[in-house]
Amino acid sequence: MAFAKKMHGYSLYELIMTLGLAATVLTIGLPSFGNIVSNQKLMTETNALFHAIHLARKESIVKRREVTLCPTANGNNCEPQLDWSSGWMMFVNIDRDRPAERDINEPVLKRFEVNESVRIESNRRSFSLRSTELRATNGTLIFCDRNNRGTPRALVISYTGRPRTTYKDRSGKSVRCAR
Repeated sequence: MAFAKKMHGYSLYELIMTLGLAATVLTIGLPSFGNIVSNQKLMTETNALFHAIHLARKESIVKRREVTLCPTANGNNCEPQLDWSSGWMMFVNIDRDRPAERDINEPVLKRFEVNESVRIESNRRSFSLRSTELRATNGTLIFCDRNNRGTPRALVISYTGRPRTTYKDRSGKSVRCAR
C-alpha cells in the first residue's frame, strides 16, 4: 500500500497575498513611525536642555555664582549667534560679563552635542542663572526637526530661571520654526 507524501509550504497565492498585505501595512505605518522617531529626538534634546537649566539654577544657588548656558561649536567658547544647533555648554561665569563669554579660568560644568536632525533656535545668545541678587535671563528656545516631521516645541525660561515646555506661543498658536 502506497501512502501519499504530505507537502509542507505555502502556495504561490498565499505568498502573494501575504506580501501584498505586508506592503500595505508598511506603506501606511512607516510615515507614522518617522514622525514618532522625530518627536522622540525633539523630546530628548528638549529634556537635556530642560534638565541643564535646572542644574545651572541649582549650581548658581549652591556656589553663589552666576552659571551661564550658551551655544558652542567647539565646546570651549560661546558662539555669538542665536542658533544652538551645534551644541551648548554650561560654565561658571566668574567675571559676569555681558554678553557672556567663557574665559580660560571659568570652569565648564557640562557640554552637550545636539542631534544633527534637530535645530534649536533662540531669542538669546546665552542664559545666565544667578543665585538670588539678580533675576535670571529669560527667553525662549524653539526645537525643530530639520525634516519637518516632528512637532516643534518651545522651552520657555522665566525670570526666576524656571523652565517649562510648550507647543503654543504667547498668542495660543502652535510654535513655528523660522525656516
